Amino acid sequence: MFVHEEPTILHADVDAFYASVEQRDDPSLRGRPVIVGAGVVLAASYEAKAHGVRTAMGGRLALELCPHAVVVPPRMAAYADASKALFRVFENASPLVEGLSIDEAFLDVRGMRRIAGSATEIAARLRREVRERVGLRISVGVARTKFLAKVASGIAKPDGLLVVPPEGELAFLHPLPVERLWGVGDVTAEKLHDRGIWTVGQVASFDEPTLVELLGRASGRQLHALAHNRDPRRVRVGRRRGSIGSQCALGRARRTHEAVDAIVVGLVERVTRRMRAARRAGRTVVLRLRFDDFSRATRSYTLPRPTAETSAILATVRWLFAASSPTIERRGLTLVGISVANLEDSRALQLPLPFDSRSRETLDAALDEIRDRYGSAAITRAVLLGRDTGLVVPLLPD
Repeated sequence: MFVHEEPTILHADVDAFYASVEQRDDPSLRGRPVIVGAGVVLAASYEAKAHGVRTAMGGRLALELCPHAVVVPPRMAAYADASKALFRVFENASPLVEGLSIDEAFLDVRGMRRIAGSATEIAARLRREVRERVGLRISVGVARTKFLAKVASGIAKPDGLLVVPPEGELAFLHPLPVERLWGVGDVTAEKLHDRGIWTVGQVASFDEPTLVELLGRASGRQLHALAHNRDPRRVRVGRRRGSIGSQCALGRARRTHEAVDAIVVGLVERVTRRMRAARRAGRTVVLRLRFDDFSRATRSYTLPRPTAETSAILATVRWLFAASSPTIERRGLTLVGISVANLEDSRALQLPLPFDSRSRETLDAALDEIRDRYGSAAITRAVLLGRDTGLVVPLLPD
């Protein structure tokens, strides 16, 4: 197993990214509770979080918790520009940068001590340069593994730096709640709590077969390894996505089936266009839903062959959505997300296609060319005319 002898992996994460950009660009918002997004909270400043406001919360509830909050509309272009500036700082700090999202990344600084100082010095300089060049606060965790570096940056928030020395790794990790382990969501946490397991140290006290029996093979093995800080993954530059997706927050207002279907169409259009631009095709179509009570559901289906066809993926998503309709009717719907996984390089695929599939792929390519040349709004489906299909969230390149 590969692990550095000293902490050389940094996890850098901007604090409350969208809200921080708003406070940076409007000095009157600094020090005040800021909520980005009206119907659903897309982001909240730390001043708003102190009142219990959280991402994905309904706007009405957020204002009940924090009546004096300032609500601002999202400005996705501004966040994309801030992200580009942020990653320029990251790439100046280390040649090994693995982006996780538009506001966070892993950096590996091994072998840089002679030219740039220790990992701690590099992390401190990184925070200072992000503040000076981008105007944002950033928290950084430094450790020997990616997992522990990410945990450390989360605990360092807001605007902090936390270094985990090798001799203190387990002493740092084991008192933390089990929710700090990757892969522990509400369902897994409930299973662990039912067994009286509340801390990472308690997870570490169980052998791997016991955790596998309790949680399943993949989850049990992963949690056993992470609880002992075993994470051999390297920082990977230019890593291609294992899936491509998009999602839209709907708010708590009830929408008609037709309105939701239009949003689904828009999401599929975005996803498949990104797939074709990245020359990727995929087999597994995934539908993610969040309900009024904040519970979630995931549905998926694996197609017989990889595809980036809009019509094929849309038909699959609609079928998955129809299977979830009774639950949506009972519990309401606040978010819908679509992704395609099991991706392959579409240039390497040499599959014989039926005539109608070739025709649809030709049509998709023609539409992509028109949108690339004249803009994404130049041509659209009739079902989307005059409809709000949600915000286009800035993303890392595919």
